[in-house]
Amino acid sequence: MNVARIATRLTVATMATVMVTTVATTGAQASTKPLAKKSLAQVLLKDKSGFDHNARDFDILKSAVLAVLEAKPNSPVKVLTQGQTRLTAFLPTDGAFQQLAKEATKARKTPSEKKAFTAIAGLGINTVESVLLYHVVPGVRVTKSRALKADNAKLKTALGKTVKVDVRHPRNKAAQVWLKDADTNDRNPRVVVFNINAGNRQIAHAIDRVLRPVNLP
Repeated sequence: MNVARIATRLTVATMATVMVTTVATTGAQASTKPLAKKSLAQVLLKDKSGFDHNARDFDILKSAVLAVLEAKPNSPVKVLTQGQTRLTAFLPTDGAFQQLAKEATKARKTPSEKKAFTAIAGLGINTVESVLLYHVVPGVRVTKSRALKADNAKLKTALGKTVKVDVRHPRNKAAQVWLKDADTNDRNPRVVVFNINAGNRQIAHAIDRVLRPVNLP
């Protein structure tokens, strides 16, 4: 994996408004219960710990979102702050970003969260924006129950590219939801925590790898 290759091959989606997606297999009908409007940004900002040694939280993601919005206040990424807007987001854990940074820099050891963020930010703000948008599916709420029924569904992301749902049924284990991105050379992300921010219009699932919107060697 080459950092320069990532930076040059990713392009930012030009969006006047956030695209609305229909996923037929998820049956995204309106809920009979009114949904709350707490945004995913509120969820991320609730954690005040900063960079730490917990690979399962979202310190790097939070820092990436803040960096994009500071540099580009009108970025489509700001939809994560708009709790009235329905969407589903797949949130890479800190461990996911650390793995990406390790591969991008060809490091022998897994970098700290701070070093991983520095490496990711070094790809350029437009590239970081593109990667973030590739993790957002605007317009629909794909809960755990819907995701488990959505095998082979294609989710259209805010970047304009699709992610395919892959539901697997390991023997003697609960079904797992994996996501197939544009990169066929690296391991696909798996959902490790479902229904973050449940009961709100914006829902999310934690994943253990970063979705990659381009195929990298």
